Amino acid sequence: MTDDVLLVHGGTPLEGEIRVRGAKNLVPKAMVAALLGSGPSRLRNVPDIRDVRVVRGLLQLHGVTVGPGEEPGELVLDPSHVESANVADIDAHAGSSRIPILFCGPLLHRLGHAFIPGLGGCDIGGRPIDFHFEVLRQFGAVIEKRPEGQYLEAPQRLRGTRIRLPYPSVGATEQVLLTAVLADGVTELSNAAVEPEIEDLICVLQKMGAIISMDTDRTIRITGVDRLGGYNHRALPDRLEAASWASAALATRGDVYVRGASQREMMTFLNTYRKVGGAFEVDDDGIRFWHPGGALNAIALETDVHPGFQTDWQQPLVVALTQASGLSIVHETVYESRLGFTSALNQMGAHIQLYRECLGGTPCRFGQRNFLHSAVVSGPTKLQGADLVIPDLRGGFSYLIAALAAEGTSRVHGIDLINRGYENFMEKLRALGGHVELPAGVRA
Repeated sequence: MTDDVLLVHGGTPLEGEIRVRGAKNLVPKAMVAALLGSGPSRLRNVPDIRDVRVVRGLLQLHGVTVGPGEEPGELVLDPSHVESANVADIDAHAGSSRIPILFCGPLLHRLGHAFIPGLGGCDIGGRPIDFHFEVLRQFGAVIEKRPEGQYLEAPQRLRGTRIRLPYPSVGATEQVLLTAVLADGVTELSNAAVEPEIEDLICVLQKMGAIISMDTDRTIRITGVDRLGGYNHRALPDRLEAASWASAALATRGDVYVRGASQREMMTFLNTYRKVGGAFEVDDDGIRFWHPGGALNAIALETDVHPGFQTDWQQPLVVALTQASGLSIVHETVYESRLGFTSALNQMGAHIQLYRECLGGTPCRFGQRNFLHSAVVSGPTKLQGADLVIPDLRGGFSYLIAALAAEGTSRVHGIDLINRGYENFMEKLRALGGHVELPAGVRA
């Protein structure tokens, strides 16, 4: 389909200003949290991305009224008339997203039952949903596997429980939070994810009336309450999108001011950015990122859960590392298939070798298994335009960065996937001087 292809004419530094709004990894979850309230909620700083539209549609299927607020990027969500939704309608809306799994707890509290179809999402490695269902069983849910999906029931009020995650999974932590807040008794979650987006979701739930404490040893305790109200919340900025634009500035030798970017949530990324040789300047409204000239530095990099270097930061930065002098080592410890995107970079002229061994000391989920999860990047190399097929959200944006840094024209296929997490990315590229266009005969 030609309307899912973008022509990128490379070789021009990105320069100018763009804005990032609320985090993709928080906003849809905060929208789901509104289901738990007895009154309307107001969510501000909402980006216009596909994941938001998917959740909006699912909420509306369940009787939640979702409308614009008083300011741009504000949603008002009223769950006063929650109802069951048609299975086929849920399936039609949910096929491209994994977020519907998080509807389970709130719907069990509100309706006593829930239905979850097969789930989609980016193909970057295993993210099994079985653990979500096991957690819900511990709360007292009864789950029946049906041909069209999973049917869940709560014969009586869900009850608090003790859960230890085998890995600090963001999705599993969100599932526990959204289920435990109205469960009977205390829930103790150990080895929880503590990402900034998790903290912001806890802030949302606390505003609704929840009682949640977060200890420094990754333990979260939730005391269930009988009733929650609505919330009024401004979503924290998207640190993952901000880092993508920062990497784009570095790879193209550009200068980009990211309005809305926040230093606190990006400290680990900023340290690494500086080690590579990138420059940045923080002010009250955002962060300016630029290439200061001269050679970039090769580095050793390992991804990890927060507060480590986020796996979503890795792919865009690897493109910049192809322009660094020397050998950079990247050890991906979170998703086993996240380095698959590098084959296309090699096609463009990069020198990236993948290894099954752990090239680093950070504890790894799959070091003894047969996954190519470490990379050695040799640079600098000149990149040439190519035909590229986007594999996943962050890999897709990385391909855009590579195409912008390359000489010549690239055809990037599957750009609709980027809309999942990057608001108005084509308009932003053009605002920064990127030479991008749809094929002839297709309107933007």
